Amino acid sequence: MIHRWSIARRLFVANLLFVLALTAIVGTASFVDARDHAYDEAGRRMSGVATAVADNPLVLQAASAADPTALLQPYALKVMEDSKADFITIMAPDRTRWTHPRNEELGKPYIGSIDAALNGQVFTEITAGTLGPSVRTIAPVKDAGGTVRALVAAGVTVRTVDVAVSGRLPALLALGLALLAGGSVVSWLLGRYLRRVTRGWGPEQLAQLFAYYESVLHSVREGVILIDSRGKVVMYNDQAAELLGLTPHVAAGSPPGGPTDGRQAAPSLAGLPLAASLKELFESGRSAQDEIHLTGSRILVVNQGPAVAPQPPGGRQRAAVFGTVATLRDRTEIEALGSELETVRTLSDALRAQTHEHANRLHTIVSLMELGRGSEALEFATKDLELSQRLTDDVVGSIEEPVLGALIMGKVAQAHERGVELDLNAAGSTAVTGLAVQDLVAILGNLLDNAIDAAAGAPAPKLVELTVANVGGALEITVEDSGPGIDPAAVEDIFRHGFSTKEPGPFGRGLGLALVRQAVQRLGGTLTISSPAGALFRVTLPTEATAPAAAAPATTAPAATDRATEGQQ
Repeated sequence: MIHRWSIARRLFVANLLFVLALTAIVGTASFVDARDHAYDEAGRRMSGVATAVADNPLVLQAASAADPTALLQPYALKVMEDSKADFITIMAPDRTRWTHPRNEELGKPYIGSIDAALNGQVFTEITAGTLGPSVRTIAPVKDAGGTVRALVAAGVTVRTVDVAVSGRLPALLALGLALLAGGSVVSWLLGRYLRRVTRGWGPEQLAQLFAYYESVLHSVREGVILIDSRGKVVMYNDQAAELLGLTPHVAAGSPPGGPTDGRQAAPSLAGLPLAASLKELFESGRSAQDEIHLTGSRILVVNQGPAVAPQPPGGRQRAAVFGTVATLRDRTEIEALGSELETVRTLSDALRAQTHEHANRLHTIVSLMELGRGSEALEFATKDLELSQRLTDDVVGSIEEPVLGALIMGKVAQAHERGVELDLNAAGSTAVTGLAVQDLVAILGNLLDNAIDAAAGAPAPKLVELTVANVGGALEITVEDSGPGIDPAAVEDIFRHGFSTKEPGPFGRGLGLALVRQAVQRLGGTLTISSPAGALFRVTLPTEATAPAAAAPATTAPAATDRATEGQQ
């Protein structure tokens, strides 16, 4: 049954039992202390009474008289009444009572210890007598020579002391009840707070829930990172560590990568090797849905939202926000497939355009033959074949990689459809040893697309010049267009994801050139930008298998115009 109790209920019951025990202990200790204090007070009072009676000369005179009782009994009863003592017994050194509250006890032996008094000492004791247990003081009566001639015992019964102590019980009881009530209220308030924070769950349920969450966190294929309101990373799973290049967790509950437990401070966003765009998103705490961010060699889709506490009952208070939760999905492979699909689409469009063009030419040849102009039809067909063959021979003879050759032929046809002339220049070996063809397609395809767009929107002549050369053991690709050029201040911006001067397409814009720089960095190359007339992009890629992994940032030449080129949609 207890296992089903919430933490709040357990704490309330435990605290209530503790307060009850504390109240009982404090009450008992207070009662015992009050009783002891009452006994001590009674002893001091009776000591004063006994000493005062013993010092009275009347007692010493009566001790030598023939009938001490006749002289001392009225005096003892008067003093007993005035001092509120239960008895005052004056006796001979042999214990014979000369005075007593009860006349029938006169002349009988005193019950109690008198040895210390016979030695001239005043002492107090609690002992039982004819009136019951009592607190009494015995004082000696001495003559001028110091001889003990009589003894005086003054005391109050224990019953009288207990009655005095009982008068303090209401105060002690009120104190105990106040402690109990205060402790109960504190326990209830604390239990209410814990019930709201833990949502009524018990420790076993919380432990089980934490185990489930921990398992889910590290088994999902998406990266998950939790950031508190101070910019500290509370937790991230293994997938997030892999996607962001962070140190994976070494054990559950041990940062980094697991919940912080006080043994190691939570890492700050400023100290993590994150891309600038991701760091800005995490630090801002804003909501994000399917945002694309580029990190080193990956393309990530990021969603971020606030970590909000449950709404308090009644809705009188705003729900607390503990930080943000971000999920990360790797889109690198999808983008690579999309780039390959775009290449195939380019080739398909080129074939479609060529099919349409060849159909027109065939119709022209057929019409010439029907008009009886066979020689002119033959001459037209021969020239058309020579042009097509010359383009194919130029591409095949210049570009050793067939995939790049096919891409360039497709871009030539695409440029022709848009009224742009694409010239190809090749120098030296164009082998791509040690380079990934997919990255080359992404680089060349995006640069040509942007150059064709820029040239198509500029006044005639609309030209794009592609140069592929081998310089010092490196493959150098240069793409220059006749467009307006690039503003030097926009160089860094054009490589930022989302930057574009074009109208947004159905899938967004501003991704192409960001992918170009990412691919160049991945291949260990460099990318430079200048604007001698239009825009000029120069990519240098080492073709050796041991190409370095570092990449230099993009630079611009001094000459530049006012246009910023766009990224591929």
